Amino acid sequence: MSGAPTRVFIARLAGVGVFDPRGDQVGKVRDVVVQMRHGSHAPRVLGLVVEVQPRRRIFCPMTRVTNIDAGAVVTTGLLNMRRFEQRAGETLVVSELLDKRVTMLESQEMVTVQDVAIQQDRTRDWTVSKIFVRRGGGGFRRRGETLLVDWSAVAGLTLPDPVQGVESLMATVEKLKAPDLANVMQELPAKRRIELAAALDDEKLADVLEELPEDDRVEILAHLEEERAADVLEEMDPDDAADLLSELPLETQEALLALVEPEDAEDLRRLLSYDDYTAGGMMTPEPVILPPDSTVAEALARIRDSDLSPSLAAQVYVVRAPFETPTGKYLGVAHFQRLLREPPSTMVSAVLDDSLEPIGPEAPLQQVTRYFATYNLVALPVVDENDHLLGAVTVDDVIDHMLPENWRDADAAAEVDEEVAHGA
Repeated sequence: MSGAPTRVFIARLAGVGVFDPRGDQVGKVRDVVVQMRHGSHAPRVLGLVVEVQPRRRIFCPMTRVTNIDAGAVVTTGLLNMRRFEQRAGETLVVSELLDKRVTMLESQEMVTVQDVAIQQDRTRDWTVSKIFVRRGGGGFRRRGETLLVDWSAVAGLTLPDPVQGVESLMATVEKLKAPDLANVMQELPAKRRIELAAALDDEKLADVLEELPEDDRVEILAHLEEERAADVLEEMDPDDAADLLSELPLETQEALLALVEPEDAEDLRRLLSYDDYTAGGMMTPEPVILPPDSTVAEALARIRDSDLSPSLAAQVYVVRAPFETPTGKYLGVAHFQRLLREPPSTMVSAVLDDSLEPIGPEAPLQQVTRYFATYNLVALPVVDENDHLLGAVTVDDVIDHMLPENWRDADAAAEVDEEVAHGA
């Protein structure tokens, strides 16, 4: 590997692009697999865990790596696309070693692993060479001294750590978007997944839970204190929060709803009253709602909110008072493209599309799907029998409910893609 650095730190390697010999990116490094060995033999680096599309993790043996530098890993291009499965005796550096507490052999002092360095030896094998550790702080010092030591200077790398921290692990994933972070968390051991979830702030954890499979998000929520779980539910989109609550025992639902803000709890109870595969079960009760005397300028200001999904920001729902769902009489919808073409002082009531028939909350998924397809919609208003707006169903919610329940799992997604490709 001419030009390869003498030493590579794993925490800095996580997220680096993996390229084939032609310079085309094939994925990103997510972890490094090492094998602990007996005696004085340094742990051997077996290969890299590489994430390829669509969110699938594969194994790249080090024998397929031709170069590693600060910004790229270059491979021979011959990679097995079978999903990575960790074997007995293998250790994942990012997932399992970062933040692990180990013992300095000379002083018997407990230190925390911050990073792990690997390098190529004379036989061209990659091995663990150094461990970057932090001593515990004392007195007025917030953080202890850091040391770079030989791997053989510490003991306990393979022993379980009941109180392992997540500081260094957090540093490797903090810039990931919620769907990518959810994918990383799926691959973590259950203990590390729960520890990382507990360390995320409420908003980020809410975003991640919306992207996780049912079993994983129920597991995470069950390990949070009830007050924290309620706070996270409040940060989630109401329809996703209701879906998560519906997966919990009734007594747990009620305990959490009692801790949620009353207005939020009311919305969630309303959503829980509908079947999951109906318009009411899929809708969000928080679309963009305005009175008829609002101006185009006010409408545009509302849909500029970066927290809105593109489908929710595509149109404004105009109603009579009250303006919280269930609202007063539904009057119509103002599409954002029409708003862009009108003078800012124009009233939204003058640009309403009243030809779009809303749908009832009991409408089944099949009916909702046909409505979206027939009229090329991205969102659809849901009203009750008295024309009170209850919420809106968005196209992403419809697609979510059309896919298999385990569609977020990388293997299941790959199987669905393969079936589609073969016309199954």
